[in-house]
Amino acid sequence: MHAMTDESAPTAAPRITNAMEDYLKAIYHLGGDGQPVTMQRLAEELTLSGPSVTNMVKRLHELGLVNHTRYRDVALTPAGEKIALRVIRHHRLLELYLTESLGFDWDQVHAEAERLEHHVSAELEARIASVLGHPTRDPHGDPIPSPEGEIDNVSPVVLSDLEPGEVATISRVPDRDSEQLRYLGERGVVPGQTVTVLEILPFDGPIRVQVGVEEHLFGRPLAARINVAPLGGDSDIK
Repeated sequence: MHAMTDESAPTAAPRITNAMEDYLKAIYHLGGDGQPVTMQRLAEELTLSGPSVTNMVKRLHELGLVNHTRYRDVALTPAGEKIALRVIRHHRLLELYLTESLGFDWDQVHAEAERLEHHVSAELEARIASVLGHPTRDPHGDPIPSPEGEIDNVSPVVLSDLEPGEVATISRVPDRDSEQLRYLGERGVVPGQTVTVLEILPFDGPIRVQVGVEEHLFGRPLAARINVAPLGGDSDIK
């Protein structure tokens, strides 16, 4: 006699690997700038070859985590976005925990969190969040997704958008380049700090700003990566 099989029995959920999580997170980040997420951009973001990216995206599409058709852009499905936001939550909680509780410098924590983010259990995530007081921002000002996958917006205004005399609060700084982070930190360019634009030098020259009580010159490419929340201006600033 042959054993009867129950074809209605649910199949096991597919295992989401660390590499898959990296892809989903990268697609989420790339989609945040309003530009299409192409296979080329994704390959550049992950520093991987085109064929490798094509194969993985095809697999993620089969799993219902991304939408992609040949020669078209890549987009997360709701299921894929949920996973991406969970990994981002782990990453940003770890960055804050490493700085607040373990004394790491803020230019060290991105790389450490990249290595640890895939290995955080739900219990550890909850305990870290509780110890930190359920924070909503990481050390660099990036919003931390909630356990339910909700995430705040970052101010789209950047330092290079401001005119002379305008005052703003720094809301976010880029966290990928450790040397750049160290440079900004040494000059007090941290989330929550007030910055005033004093002068914009002509011919695409740098921007002269006051951060706290000190003055600094920042090139426009760097100023374009520092998010700020405008507070108004002082017409008396020279």
